[in-house]
Formats: sequence, structure tokens, C-alpha cells
Amino acid sequence: MSDPFDFDRPSDSDKPESSSYLGPLDHSDDDEFVDEFIAEGDAVIAALYSRIGEGAPEPRLSATRRVVELLGDPQRSYPIIHITGTNGKTSTSRMIESLLRALGLRTGLFTSPHLERLNERITIDGEPITNEALAANWDDIVPFIEMVDAELLIAGEPSITFFEALSVLAFACFADAPVDVAVIEVGMGGEWDSTNVADGQVAVFTPISLDHTKRLGDTVKEIALTKSGIIKPVSHVVTSTQDPEVLIELVRAAELTESSIQTQGEGFSLISTSVGVGGQVISIKGIAGSYRDVFLPLYGAHQAQNAAVAVAAVESFLGGGTQALAEDVVTEGLATATSPGRLQLIGTEPTVLVDAAHNPGGAVVLAAAISEYFTFDRVIAVLGILADKDVVGIVTALADVVTEFIVTEAPSERGIDADELAGIVVGIVGRDRVSVEINPRRAIELAREQAGESPRGAVLITGSITLVGDAIGLAKKEGWKP
Repeated sequence: MSDPFDFDRPSDSDKPESSSYLGPLDHSDDDEFVDEFIAEGDAVIAALYSRIGEGAPEPRLSATRRVVELLGDPQRSYPIIHITGTNGKTSTSRMIESLLRALGLRTGLFTSPHLERLNERITIDGEPITNEALAANWDDIVPFIEMVDAELLIAGEPSITFFEALSVLAFACFADAPVDVAVIEVGMGGEWDSTNVADGQVAVFTPISLDHTKRLGDTVKEIALTKSGIIKPVSHVVTSTQDPEVLIELVRAAELTESSIQTQGEGFSLISTSVGVGGQVISIKGIAGSYRDVFLPLYGAHQAQNAAVAVAAVESFLGGGTQALAEDVVTEGLATATSPGRLQLIGTEPTVLVDAAHNPGGAVVLAAAISEYFTFDRVIAVLGILADKDVVGIVTALADVVTEFIVTEAPSERGIDADELAGIVVGIVGRDRVSVEINPRRAIELAREQAGESPRGAVLITGSITLVGDAIGLAKKEGWKP
């Protein structure tokens, strides 16, 4: 394709191979996963990705419900905190899980997507599930998945999808562990998401905005209605600050299910936050207690807000919001919380930050955090975005904090062509602030070179979770100073 902007770029032969992003399957340089069970773990991952992709979920619960029923409903063998929203789900889930571990509970955590390897999505007591456990549990459940596949074929319906199978696998792994409590993040939406075969004692809502509109609806009201489907009878609901239209739907759903609801700003709140070395110091008014001057090793006011939601969720889980948490539990739980891929520092000399912002809401809070927590004189953004995302919204949100954009292609078959993406970016920020490097690795190398020319230069890698995951893997492989 001709390049209307005359960008210098490599030939098509230099493009990364498109894939469904399995995570790194060549572990020759990756000690973390080098063990005798790697082949078995890789076989499970390959089997999962041979199914209908994650980007095309089936809006149904019946298929997943049939599999778990055949397995004896493993998701009913432990209590659950269920989480949905548009932005902040994974960070909030990880904080909740960290607080529960600080209480001495054995935890399971299911999140999506992964950054480097699928094992990250299923963690037990804070550690990604081992390849051995992944393979053993898969062997246990695959006969039942295939049984339901056959039933669906007869009925003329699509077979069990990737995410349906993965959800069942997570439920089985947690039952096998066993765990005392599981924190389950919704894959998409809520009402028909395959994780919703589980009944959460607590339903948590992070900020809801427009995303996945083709699947969830064109208005925040429609999206909120779908997401409110995770609220189960006589449960506890905890929600972050929401658009009034969203809150109306959540309150309505809580009333219909005779559930209690605690909203941020009324039932609980963030009292204060101040910049600290390596993160921030926050004070929270919970539902049942107040927790002051707690260190949170994450950047951004949005993470402080997520922490307030996490504390309220754990208070709701333990005593229905009637019992305060011990101060040392909150201190330990938040101080040890991590959120990989969310404004994460992966390199210095120059500073390299990654953030998985892939919608306008995420980009807005990312830009605000960079302005508040850092004093860079030059920010080079390596940008790759998937085809179904709001490119204009993302780039507009980042335009004021990014000096120059190096446009690349996200390592996914759904990644926007670099030339097409660059044309959109140029239309927003101008030709002189945009260049193209199709190969993501070379784009990152170029950004590091340019940022290193300034006294306080920095690289920001963002726009796609797959791009962020590859950058983290590259930093580890090349031994960048964190």
C-alpha cells in the first residue's frame, strides 16, 4: 500500500507474524517457565486457542452451565467476589486478592487477559498456576467439555469457546487447590459472560464507560444493564463512582435482587492521596472503618480510587460491611499489591513505562497519572491499537502528555495496520509528531534511543495489551534495569 505521509518504514516482510497471541511458547531464555511440565502447559494453551477466539464470545450461559453441572459445580465449593466494569477491573481484583491473602485466606484469582503467558490468568495464593496443575485440571475437565461440544453440534450451536473453556478450567483449578475464596473478573459484560455461572457473595463494579459497543450496547445505560447481571439475590454490591445513568441501573438491579449496595462517595470514599516514592500514600474511609496513611506502590489517582473500592469489597465480604479490617491487614494487603502492565516501570536509562490503556477512559487516567507523578521533558509513545478500539479517543487523551508518537502494529491479527493508524494519529496531533515503525521491537528500540537524548526523556508503550505484554517480555530478556 502506498504511504500518503511518506513515512520511512520497513517492508512488509519485516512485519511481526500475526497470531491470536498465545504468549511466549519458546522458553529457551525464560527461566520462570523452564520446568519439565512446560510441554504439558503449552499443550493446554494450544487446545484452548484452537477454540472460538476470545474476541468473539457467545452471549450465552447455558453451555458453560452444562459443563460445570457435569463436573459437579466446582464454582460452588468456595465463596466468590465477582468483578466487572470497563476500566480498573484487573487492578481492583488484584488489590482485593492481596487484602484477602493478608487476612490469611488461601485465594484464587481469575483475570483477563494475560500479558506474557496464559498461566497468569489463574493464580493461587498470588502465584500463577503451575504448568503441572494446569495440565492435570485440563485433563480432568476436557472429557466433559467434549461431551457438551457434541451436544451443541447436534443442536446446531457453536462449540464451547475459548473463554467458556477457560472459565470452567479456572473454577476447577480453584476447587482442586482448594481455595478459601475466589476473586473472579468478568471477561466481557456480565449477564451472559461465562463467569456468571458462579454466584458471587459480593458484586463489584469499577467505572463503566463505552467499550465493546458492538457486543454490549451503544450507551452506558445499556452496558450497565448488561454488567448488572452479575448481581445475585441477597448479595452485597460495591460500586465506584459512576455516571448517573449507570448508577440508576445498578441501584435498580440491587433492589430487584434484595441486595445491599454501597457507592463510592456515600458508603465509602478516598479521603486523600499524596505522591510517594514508588507510588502514593492514601487514606480511605471504608464502610466500617478508616485507614490512614497507607502506602500503595501504584501510580495514579485512579489506583487510589480502586484501592478504596477494594477495601470496601473486602469489608462487605467478611462482615457485610459491619466490621472494620485490622490496620495491619490493610497496610500489608495494599503495600504488596501489584498491577502488571498498568503504568508499570520496566526500564530505566531511559525510563520505560508500559500501560495497557486500550480505550479512552484508560487513556484519560493514564495521561493524568503521567502529569501528576512524573516530570518528563520528553515522552516518546510507542502506540499499537486493535481494530475494534476508539483510536481517536485514545490518542486525543494522550496528545497533551506525549511529545512524539511512534506508530507500530500490535502483535495480534486484530491489530490496526500501522499506516492506517498513523494517518489517524497525524490527523489529531500533526505530521511532525508521528513516525512509523511496523516492527514493535524496533519501534521500542527507536523510542529508547530518542528518549535517551533528553535529560528526562521517557518511553511510554501503550494502546494494546498484547503490545505491552511483548514489551515486558523484551525488558526481561534484555535485562533492562527496572
